[in-house]
Amino acid sequence: MVEPSSLLRRLDLREVHSGYAELLPRATLDVKGALEIVEPIIERVKNGSERDLHEISRELDGIAPESLRVPQEVIAAALSSLSNELKVVITEAITRVRKVHSAQVRTTSTVEVVTGGTVEERWIPVDRVGLYVPGGRAVYPSSVIMNVVPAQIAGVQSIALASPPQKENGGWPHPTILATCALLGIDEIFAIGGAQALPCSHMA
Repeated sequence: MVEPSSLLRRLDLREVHSGYAELLPRATLDVKGALEIVEPIIERVKNGSERDLHEISRELDGIAPESLRVPQEVIAAALSSLSNELKVVITEAITRVRKVHSAQVRTTSTVEVVTGGTVEERWIPVDRVGLYVPGGRAVYPSSVIMNVVPAQIAGVQSIALASPPQKENGGWPHPTILATCALLGIDEIFAIGGAQALPCSHMA
């Protein structure tokens, strides 16, 4: 049996009135160093072509898929290979996230400011969104759900999702990511990660 203490570190800050930063573990980030790496990639994406996106994938991920957009048969195969146990878990997670975000939907409201003069507030979804799901060291179907479900409930009609290509999966995103997309009805998926994924929401 695994002791909870070996999985979770707890800090009691009830009596601490200063010095929180020293007590809380934080990952260090060299922003300047990160920008030096990212900016050239953004420039290549901005001024390049689809060929440049493939080259960046080969350089950073070690593989470039046959096409940036994941074919429907690859998505269908991922869904078919998903275990029944995992499918049940993912489906239940989708149901719960839908329940929460459905309760957050805003309705149109009208306020009469003066006689005959009203102000109406309407919440209108954007036409299209581009979503990103990490796929480097771990698999995050939860990220698919937490990105896609709110957009769907908001009424976004066009959703594109990008996730990094993986050597182990023939250059396509992880099958669990693809299967989760399929369960949510998302079929516009691009096998690309990092800063180079930015233009995917503009692709067809």
